[in-house]
Parts: sequence; structure tokens; C-alpha cells
Amino acid sequence: MEKQPVALVHLGIIMDGNGRWAQKRSLPRTAGHLEGLKAVKRIILAAAEQGIGFVTFYAFSTENWKRSAEEVNYLMHLFVSKLHGEIGFYNKHGIRVLVKGDIAGLPPQVQTAIEKTVEETSTNTSITAIIAINYGGRDEICRAVNTFMQKNPGTAISENSLASYLDLPQLPPVDMIVRSANERRLSNFLLWDSAYAELAFYEKLWPDWNGDDIQHICTEYGKRVRKFGGVQ
Repeated sequence: MEKQPVALVHLGIIMDGNGRWAQKRSLPRTAGHLEGLKAVKRIILAAAEQGIGFVTFYAFSTENWKRSAEEVNYLMHLFVSKLHGEIGFYNKHGIRVLVKGDIAGLPPQVQTAIEKTVEETSTNTSITAIIAINYGGRDEICRAVNTFMQKNPGTAISENSLASYLDLPQLPPVDMIVRSANERRLSNFLLWDSAYAELAFYEKLWPDWNGDDIQHICTEYGKRVRKFGGVQ
């Protein structure tokens, strides 16, 4: 795949269609989630090849707890077994892993897997993969506001001051948010960043994504004109 110069620095991905992918093959939804993890690995490598520095994956939302106990338990098992279980892959390819969301609300074993993975990939520099787990855009903003008020009683909140209390404020803002499976909504993902992020929606189910999709995203992003409220 030919590398092309792109201005896209931080890509947000809403991974959708795992269940439909499995259903089309008369497989359980869990099979779709497992195949979706394989797509995550492909996409991280493809993004690094295209020069993208940061990719945030929407893995489990604050609303996903509404799903069946069987599916939720399976997903938690995947986080425990695969997040830290892929440490060799991350380090081989120079992938730094970070996690955003209400981590304290996750089972202890998931928190442990997160802590180990973040620590053991902290010096990798090829690309940063951010996994949004127990994450919701509204929840992120509410948590930031509450923390700000606790630490700055009686002080008015400004856009800049609040931003420093959001999850992983050291990262660059998201430039583009994309979603698979032809769903055309943000579903509470990166609401703060989406204020001026470019948006794109694609029909292909998430488990079928590969490097060609990332190349297409980079090409499409290169055609966008970002004005941020100004005039070109």
C-alpha cells in the first residue's frame, strides 16, 4: 500500500457491525467481537503506515452495560485476555496504548489489564492507540466539570480550563471521526472533540475493515477544508 502524505493526526473510530457480521454468518455475536479485535490490529498498523499518530477506538460505551449479561461478560473477558495479552504485538510494532473512560467503573481485573498494558507500552513511539472503555462523551464532560469544581471552588469554568480535566488532555484533538456499518450518528463518542471534527460514515462492517479503508479515509480527509468557524 503506497504511503501518502496526510495532515490527519488523530482519528476517532466508532467500530460498529460486529453483531451483524456474525449474524450474516450464522455465528454468535461473540464471534463478531473476536473478529473485530483482529480488525483493530490491522487498522492500527495501517494507520501507522499512513503517518497517523493517534487512533481512538470506541470499544465499550457507558450505555453498553444495557446489553445482555452474557455479552457484557464476554467483552470484559476479552479486555482482560486480549488487552494485555497482545503486549508482544504492541511492543513489536511500537504501539503505545492508552485508555480513556471511567476506568474506576470497570471490574478490577480489567483495571489491572489496563494498568499493565499502559505501563508496558509507555515508551513506544510509532503510533498511539487509545481504547475508549466504559466511555461516554457526556460522562467525560460531567466528570471533568466535577473534578474542576472540587479543585477550583468558586472559580468560573472556561473552555480552556475545563479541557485540561478531560480524559487524556495531553493528546491532540481528534481531526476526524468515522463510523462503520452505515450508522450515521456519534452515539455519545468524543462529544467535546466532535465540535469541529470532520465526520465520515462507511457501509462496510467493522470486522471487514483493512488498510484500504484507512487509505480511503486519509484521501477523503485531505479533500476537506477545515475553517473552525472562520473564512477560508
